[in-house]
Amino acid sequence: MPFRIALSGINAAAAELKTISNNIANAATTGFKKSRVEFGDVYATSNLGISQNAIGSGVRVTSVAQQFSQGNIGFTNNNLDLAVNGQGFFILNDGGIPAYTRAGAFQVDRDGFIVNSENQRLTAYLADLAGNITGSRGDLQLSTADIAPQATTAVNISANLNANATPSAPYPALPIFDRTDPTSYNNSTALTVFDSLGNPVLGTMYYRKNTNSNEWETHLWLTNNAGAPVEVIPTGNVAGQPARLNFSNAGVITSVTPSVGGTLNVDYGTVNPLTGAANLSFDVDYATVSQFGSPFSVNALTQDGYATGRLSGIDISDTGIVQSRYTNGQSRALGQVALANFSNTQGLRQLGATAWAETFDSGAALVGQPGTGSLGLVQSGALEGSNVDLTEQLVQMITAQRNFQANAQVITTADAVTQTIINIR
Repeated sequence: MPFRIALSGINAAAAELKTISNNIANAATTGFKKSRVEFGDVYATSNLGISQNAIGSGVRVTSVAQQFSQGNIGFTNNNLDLAVNGQGFFILNDGGIPAYTRAGAFQVDRDGFIVNSENQRLTAYLADLAGNITGSRGDLQLSTADIAPQATTAVNISANLNANATPSAPYPALPIFDRTDPTSYNNSTALTVFDSLGNPVLGTMYYRKNTNSNEWETHLWLTNNAGAPVEVIPTGNVAGQPARLNFSNAGVITSVTPSVGGTLNVDYGTVNPLTGAANLSFDVDYATVSQFGSPFSVNALTQDGYATGRLSGIDISDTGIVQSRYTNGQSRALGQVALANFSNTQGLRQLGATAWAETFDSGAALVGQPGTGSLGLVQSGALEGSNVDLTEQLVQMITAQRNFQANAQVITTADAVTQTIINIR
């Protein structure tokens, strides 16, 4: 009788309507992946197979398969919102059990861990104290502790000393250099260096052209915490004797005296900053100082020290590197977001809350860094929307409705036929 066949059709149409309903209900769910119902016909079989004139026994649902196509990416104002552009899943630590998701709406919990709304922690490749990404994976945590200061150890200056400047007598002839007397030197420039406690110390570099051909003197003075200027003597020189810069007749620096191992660096001896910090001692690199016939100019003046700093912001690159920014201008890598992919994504088991679990059918998770292998890139400040096409779902809903009605009509027709047979006299 066709009743059971039609009933299987009604059940199949109802299953498709349920699936379509779930897709439509989650059309606005971040990271949601739509599903489709796959059907298979049913035949009565024996141990010798199916007869060639056998009539089918109906339909059954063979699979409700998820479709892991890319959803639209929408931008937000939260740097911790992440979207995967391409293949891959974020890895979550759910109480020690890994879960996988495409929903990247993350936030920071009270302990500094990056978590989602289910309090599942984001897994990343962790960085060491120097900010180098390691191969160790764990829960990504933001540190709110102050970054330790670093004392200045190297200064680099790029400047031009005017070849047409009026020369002074060479050291130690008169006029003797006097930082308070602008007529005893040609030019000066200031910079700030830092001691081991992160205190800023003002430094001033003075330049005086000598009567010796293509030779300049340079004096370095620091103003310590007590406000008393102190001259810093180059290592190897006696007190009061400055460093000297020598240039070729083309204006290119050829040597410095005293130098550090034959380089164009001057090692300035220790000086007490009177701040309670360790004595200051650093090298100054004069390799890019020139002597051309143009006015004195400083093109660059850098040093490698910095004060203590507090966390001011987070940046996440497209390769998933999480970079922290501090109030002292420094930045440091905290980790790199890890992504996972699977040989058979449709084999993943749904956990709810747009998360999946690894199964035997999905294969083992293939974990890597964003942008490597088959893994996509990470977009910060964005979320991947559902891949549900509402227009498509509404059309499929009409089709499923028609299938349901047609199978119901089969039952009505079969009932009428049965009634006719019963009424035969």
